[in-house]
Amino acid sequence: MKANLNDIKQWNEDLEVLDALGRIRWAWEKFGTGLVTSTSFGLQSAVMIHLVRQVSHEIPIIFVDTGYLFPGTYQYAFTLQQELGFTASIYSAAKSPAFQETQFGKLWEQGPAEMAKYNLINKKEPMDRALKEWGATSWLAGLRRGQSSTRKSLPFIENQKGITKIYPILDWDDRKTYQYLPQNTLPYHPLEGVGYDSLGDWHSTKKISEVDSVDDARHGGHGRECGLHVDLPEGLDFNV
Repeated sequence: MKANLNDIKQWNEDLEVLDALGRIRWAWEKFGTGLVTSTSFGLQSAVMIHLVRQVSHEIPIIFVDTGYLFPGTYQYAFTLQQELGFTASIYSAAKSPAFQETQFGKLWEQGPAEMAKYNLINKKEPMDRALKEWGATSWLAGLRRGQSSTRKSLPFIENQKGITKIYPILDWDDRKTYQYLPQNTLPYHPLEGVGYDSLGDWHSTKKISEVDSVDDARHGGHGRECGLHVDLPEGLDFNV
């Protein structure tokens, strides 16, 4: 189903009055097998996975693995899959981390343009490939307005390059998100409580105490978004 601007406007009004489960049920009824969800197996990832699994076990759960995640994140991935009874579909870059470092060096140390290149290779391209292989028309993601300045004005549903994206927990605050875990007997990430606001790759994620703004805690301080949830600059061609 290809949504136009009028559809998006009406659907945002519809989703505004629903709770998170209601939004996911709405999306499943609207898009069916064209619907996927993604997970980073980060600090709050159990919330979206648990919500999605309550609605349907048929919605694919896509995990983009950069090969540079914290060991605790991989541990958490195994724990959640075992406890919640699912198998994530894993996508990674076409070139291994070792190959990339040999060819390009450590991109995350080379400034914002090379960080964008890193994100294109390791996150954007694998996710785009996953969406294509699953025939996805819509994508559930766990973005929240309170997470960063770039997310404060997000709508509940939007179009991004032909994919309809839905954010079921967009209006949840930190307290509600974290309380959901013990309320539903879900395990915490092994790195919960040690100073991170969110987790990505070990080489470009910092603790809140190490930065001036939460937006600087990810992607080497070059912004909160990695390219999965915002379009990369036009004309970006890195011959990956």
